[in-house]
Amino acid sequence: MAIQLKSARVERWPVAGAFVISRGAKTHVDIVVAEIEGDGAVGRGEGTPVYYLGEDAAGCRDQLLRVAPYIAELGAVEARAAVQELMAPGAARNALDCALWDLEARQRGLRLWQLAGCDGAPTSRVTAFTISLGTPGAMAEQAATAEADGYRLLKLKLTGEGDRLRVAAVRKGAPEARLIVDANESWRDIDILSEAEALADLGVEMIEQPVPVGADALLDPIYAPIPFIADESCQTAADVARIGAFYDGVNIKLDKAGGLTEALRIADAADAAGLSIMAGCMLSTSLAIAPAFVLAQRARWVDLDGPALLERDREGGFEFRDGRIGPPVG
Repeated sequence: MAIQLKSARVERWPVAGAFVISRGAKTHVDIVVAEIEGDGAVGRGEGTPVYYLGEDAAGCRDQLLRVAPYIAELGAVEARAAVQELMAPGAARNALDCALWDLEARQRGLRLWQLAGCDGAPTSRVTAFTISLGTPGAMAEQAATAEADGYRLLKLKLTGEGDRLRVAAVRKGAPEARLIVDANESWRDIDILSEAEALADLGVEMIEQPVPVGADALLDPIYAPIPFIADESCQTAADVARIGAFYDGVNIKLDKAGGLTEALRIADAADAAGLSIMAGCMLSTSLAIAPAFVLAQRARWVDLDGPALLERDREGGFEFRDGRIGPPVG
């Protein structure tokens, strides 16, 4: 049952156009891929460096190479437990953790969802499609195109300045779409309640991470008409108790959690605290989405459009059709 790291590599995948948020634009994404071999089976996992943690793909690859000797000769289960202690949350641990989940499932002849304890096979889910930050007119054009392509849930990137104009333009460009927004910690010096009420009037149904990490208490006295969801403020299961009083839900991303193991713990903690779950992702290929799709079965909101934002995906990747993400055919 002994395992070994077969490969740790960096891959570059071009973005379709440009992906723009308040922190900047990306024309490509560099990811790290881990391959673990054991008893004739190979498990694979993918991680996207978390920019606000200062990660980069080469550094994540180096983390994998450094930890490899410490898990060699362990079984998949023991190695997965070990990496939770040996590595900090982030993209490198995500790639390795998910590779170990994949390896164990293959060794035992199970599907990942069975190994994770799901009641049934994952089914297609409505997924958000991200509208990059831009002028109101540019965002309205993006939204109209996305709605025409069948997406019925749009996620708008905001900046804290002129957000109402952007949302109003998108609402006009995609009048039938459901809207959620990601403020990316940008609502530092505005009237949060007034802004939330204005966006609710425009049909927005959720606001993600309105305030900076560490300033979550700004939300304490606010009774907004739509829920606030923690993203950067909730990295691990231990954060749920700290932020639960200020938010209505948590956005769980495997890269920031450091893998499916911790992501499932966060989901359990959120359920216990009565918080809604959002399943999110970074720019990524379908290799990274496979474990996140298992988590998405428990989520109120699903935002797994990472592969749909790339020029191309891996062969046999997830299907995006009629605004839904579904398992690969075959």
